[in-house]
Amino acid sequence: MTDVSPAAQPHSASTPVPSAALSRDDVAGIDALRASYKKLRAELARVIIGQDLVIERLLICVLARGHGLLMGVPGLAKTTIVNSLAQAMSLEFNRIQFTPDLMPSDITGTDILQETDQPGRRAFVFVKGPLFANIILADEINRTPPKTQSALLEAMQEHRVTVAGRCFPLPAPFFVLATQNPIEQEGTYPLPEAQLDRFMFFIHVDYPGKEEEGRIARETTGGAAAELSKLINGEQIMAFQEVVQRVPVPDHIYDMAVELVRRTRPGSKESPEWIKKWVTWGAGPRAVQYLIRGAKARAVLQGSYLARKEDLESVAGPVLTHRILTNFQAQSEGVNSSEIITRLLAEMGEKQRG
Repeated sequence: MTDVSPAAQPHSASTPVPSAALSRDDVAGIDALRASYKKLRAELARVIIGQDLVIERLLICVLARGHGLLMGVPGLAKTTIVNSLAQAMSLEFNRIQFTPDLMPSDITGTDILQETDQPGRRAFVFVKGPLFANIILADEINRTPPKTQSALLEAMQEHRVTVAGRCFPLPAPFFVLATQNPIEQEGTYPLPEAQLDRFMFFIHVDYPGKEEEGRIARETTGGAAAELSKLINGEQIMAFQEVVQRVPVPDHIYDMAVELVRRTRPGSKESPEWIKKWVTWGAGPRAVQYLIRGAKARAVLQGSYLARKEDLESVAGPVLTHRILTNFQAQSEGVNSSEIITRLLAEMGEKQRG
């Protein structure tokens, strides 16, 4: 992977100019990240047809040190996307298939009584569970009861697990990318709000278009699946995360993120009357953090050296969708959280233009 610094080449009118707040090393790191992103997308396109926006949002989660929740009906390649991403990034990958009888110790690990080197003596030895990997695919997370769902909370927030009073750190980098079937389907359990809030993005995986579905029929039913190349590794990912963290954010973008989140809360003075009519509760301060971190990561992937209004607007949906709880009146009128976010952004845009 070659670092290409903009300082070495002239800027055209369409070439983004690096911010003065960035060092030369950071500029080179951003360019290297963007080059890696293009290679990753090209490599994943060999096995994933369509779903470009899903892939971009998963990579934003990785770069922003967040976790992602993918929602979609079965058969939309959610598992394949996450598995392919782990392969291309040379990360240790474990898949946990969540089922109604899965216990917390099945994912965190447990103490097992084993023979020691001394004859006749036995001792408890901690055997690590599948959580001890870089990327965890929590497949069909809403198929298991809340007791086991909540076992992920400490791992997602603290990057460690606690067993029998002892703490065990998880490997770095560490991400949980979970898949979920629609709640309306039989045999599913809604995720607790505390669990949902740990996910940076709620990513909706939709059906492919007609042409893409035709390609799926032709290209995935023949020979063996393509073997993906390993393009980057864990150390590079953590270095990219540090670079993304230093991407400058203008004051008006911070103000916009705070105002947007506060407008989602029916008890806030900033919220419009229709929010009070349709929303039970809105997003918390963690949403502001994720909006800024997501905007930074998207800006870099889109070729910018600072977070912009369009970056914040792009990540607003996946950050806020699962953090806005609509009430019965909204549901009876067919209004969902996605439509509420779209309307809030439109009203804020009109206010700025006015």
